[in-house]
Amino acid sequence: MIKKLFYVYLLFPAVALAGLRQLLPIPQIVTPNGQQYPLSASTLLTDIATVQLVPDLPQIPVNKDEAYILEVTRDKVRITAITALGVYRAHQTLQQLVVQKGKKRYIEGCTITDYPAFRVRGFMQDAGRSYLSVQELKTEIALLAQYKINVFHWHLTENEGWRLQSLRYPQLNAAENYERMPAQYYTLAEAKELVEFCRERHVMLIPEIDMPGHSRAFEKAFGTSMQTEAGISILKNLLDEVCETFSVPYIHIGTDEVAFTNPRFVPEMVQYLRDKGKKVISWNPGWKYQAGEIDMTQLWSYRGKAQKGIPAIDCRFHYLNHYDAFADLIALYNSRILNVEQGDEDHAGAIIAIWNDRYIASERDIIAQNNFYPAALALAERAWRGGGNAYFDGNGTMLPSSPDDPIFQQFADFEARMLWHKAHHFKHVPFAYVKQTDIEWAITEPFDNGGDLSKDFDWVNAPTRKAYGASIYLRHTWGDLVPGFYPHPKPNSTAYAYTRVYSPKKQTVGLWISFQNYSRSEKDIPPRIGHWDYKQSKIWLNGTEIAPPIWQSQHSTPSNEVPLTNENFEVRPPLRVTLNKGWNRVLLKLPIGSFSTPEVRLVKWHFTCVFVTLDGQERAGTMRVNN
Repeated sequence: MIKKLFYVYLLFPAVALAGLRQLLPIPQIVTPNGQQYPLSASTLLTDIATVQLVPDLPQIPVNKDEAYILEVTRDKVRITAITALGVYRAHQTLQQLVVQKGKKRYIEGCTITDYPAFRVRGFMQDAGRSYLSVQELKTEIALLAQYKINVFHWHLTENEGWRLQSLRYPQLNAAENYERMPAQYYTLAEAKELVEFCRERHVMLIPEIDMPGHSRAFEKAFGTSMQTEAGISILKNLLDEVCETFSVPYIHIGTDEVAFTNPRFVPEMVQYLRDKGKKVISWNPGWKYQAGEIDMTQLWSYRGKAQKGIPAIDCRFHYLNHYDAFADLIALYNSRILNVEQGDEDHAGAIIAIWNDRYIASERDIIAQNNFYPAALALAERAWRGGGNAYFDGNGTMLPSSPDDPIFQQFADFEARMLWHKAHHFKHVPFAYVKQTDIEWAITEPFDNGGDLSKDFDWVNAPTRKAYGASIYLRHTWGDLVPGFYPHPKPNSTAYAYTRVYSPKKQTVGLWISFQNYSRSEKDIPPRIGHWDYKQSKIWLNGTEIAPPIWQSQHSTPSNEVPLTNENFEVRPPLRVTLNKGWNRVLLKLPIGSFSTPEVRLVKWHFTCVFVTLDGQERAGTMRVNN
């Protein structure tokens, strides 16, 4: 069957023409042929491809509905697929194969055999805690759909607010029943509009109505918990509205972080939704299901395990609210999803998540502080390609100690492609990432400071090991679960890290520098004026100590409702520093006391240090230990 298919989807801008070297995600098999299919300036890609739909592609092992074979020669462009979705995926790849050199425009010749290793490749936004506009969500969906992200998980209800309109129970949306951002919610019309927006881009929207926990907004509105008979009755009526509004296959019901007082509650909710033709997703850990009792589970904690007979979505180490902008991206990219090579019936895929426990006033800052887009692109490639080198808790966040290591080179290749796409497709959104694979550090073995964080040590003569990257965890956020630079980090230690940065001339540049990376899910107190953190961390450039910025927040009581402002480098202007012509010396002092303090619950023994242009868009300087 041969025909042409047309779609409604977001095309890459005409200025952003890539070719084989910039494909993201990388297809499974790519064979260049050195030929070029010529294009005129006005040629539409949907007009040139001959499409053949076939009953089967026997060489494809999994997820055949999204699979395709794309052939480009000097004479033809041919797509072979089983479904229209497979043809759509081929068109997305074809868009990236277009090259323009001067006035010459063409498609690079090749044969591509491609399919996703995992059928779920998605992201989650916690709109329950912090409302994000429909336009912001559309921007995210449209951008990421181009990279074959196919799931948007919409967390709609929380303690802080019920963000979905209810016509039957308008009290849910009354200002007095919100704890944050009162009466900011999505109308049913907006929800339907977003479902359609996703469908046009072959993205499945999964709405989440969290139950029976995370439900103070519900309890404030009705004066009863969800697990009472009255609460169950109300909730079923609300689910009727949800099912009528969302023409989607799955409804997520939460079931996490709650004491179950009614053993009937979860099975009854699952069955109620199934009777309405919906499949049901639930967090794990949460309610304990047996095979057949739930349609899919989403693993959110280290304790969450995939179960035979229940498809699982990996979300365990995918909470961007705890991520550093650079180091955790390495772990995410390298990590084997669900610790398997590719998906199957029991291993569906992965979702990255942003949880907004800590209030951030600006939706743009939510995206910036979580460095959303680089992480989403890392997941897009890993979930499409499959593979990976070890699970997140295996190799951890460190690049290998040698740039010649294949794992190092694989990440460097991804980084180069990602930065190309940043420059061409993400200029209008926050994207706090620059090249880090050529940044080299010497880091000392730790000194015992005896609890005196101000104590100095002879770092010049101390033994060192090399590390690569703009951010280094000496001890990870998640402690011993995720390896950092030190195999067995101890409290009351002091380390030093140093490098040199080369500048071709004397110039003023920007500096991204951080010693804590404040989590977006913690009540942590900002540093005191004049200090980088509560650890007495310091940085010197050419022997001159660099002072921290003026912290905008100065509260002294832990709170989730005092917004994060400029504590994290992604949302403040880079520090202005002067580089001399030639090589400049950089020294960091990195003390640590306790790994948890009254001021900061999850103390990160960690630093970020990279020189950038004054606007923060590009790298500045070459950074290596020896010159």
